[in-house]
Amino acid sequence: MQPMLATPGALPAGPGWVYEVKWDGMRLLADVVDGVLTLHDRDGHDVTGHFPELADLRALAPDVLLDGEVVLLEDGVPSPDRLADRMGHPIGERAARARPVTFMAFDVLRLYGVPLLDRPFDERRATLERLDAAAAATLSLSPTYADGPALAAATEQRGMEGVVAKRGDAPYRPGERSPAWVTVTHRRTQACLVGGWHDGGPGIASLLLGVLNRHGLAYAGRVAVDPPARRELAERLAPVAAPSPPFVERPEPVDATGARWCEPAVVVDVEHVGWTGSGRLRRPVLRGIRDDLHPADAVRLV
Repeated sequence: MQPMLATPGALPAGPGWVYEVKWDGMRLLADVVDGVLTLHDRDGHDVTGHFPELADLRALAPDVLLDGEVVLLEDGVPSPDRLADRMGHPIGERAARARPVTFMAFDVLRLYGVPLLDRPFDERRATLERLDAAAAATLSLSPTYADGPALAAATEQRGMEGVVAKRGDAPYRPGERSPAWVTVTHRRTQACLVGGWHDGGPGIASLLLGVLNRHGLAYAGRVAVDPPARRELAERLAPVAAPSPPFVERPEPVDATGARWCEPAVVVDVEHVGWTGSGRLRRPVLRGIRDDLHPADAVRLV
């Protein structure tokens, strides 16, 4: 089974909607059959061996299917970087316990052999809350809230990914991107300096970005360039081409190999959803050149 997906959009309002935190973790279906737990990611891959500490979910019921996200929390906020470190290969239970994940459950799809997919979300949620969550130390129920705008403001202030709104009367539709679930992602804007690029087709295919800190120009990652902007950027960057990278630390080989370098003279606006622990922009989207900004304005924002 593939999980039900949310439709990106504006935060809906009105009766019948409930709101949850968008956890920025890894979507999982936790399936217990005859006391045996199997974990599947959203593509159907078996990832049980990556999260041995979630074995205590078996204590909830001998037969249950949960939908949720696995997160690795640091100071109460998900750390996608730390979670990604866990996905390299299966690990032993001892190593997992040193930095355990949490399964944030937000739906129950089957219980004691009874399918719940056609039941409304409010009813499934009530069933989920009747489970003995204390029986599984790695389980938390993702809270629901009635005030969507307040939750959106709070999650944005804490630097979290966003909010998911759900219709209380909605059934569960596996594999569908449903308008009954709406996801709202907090996107921030960062002024960046262009320190290099990769050619592709007519013009520039991607930019290598930097932001200023007290040490100089820190590498902030790579962003794709849409075709309409490729020629203009090529014309702007060719006059400031340079023989070596301007960054304090050379970008990782996957970005540096085949790159062409330039003086950090062109400022661009980039939308993103946050920063990685290594100082890279997460899910960057190029929004355009900022001729109104000076290179000194490209300071990293929180």
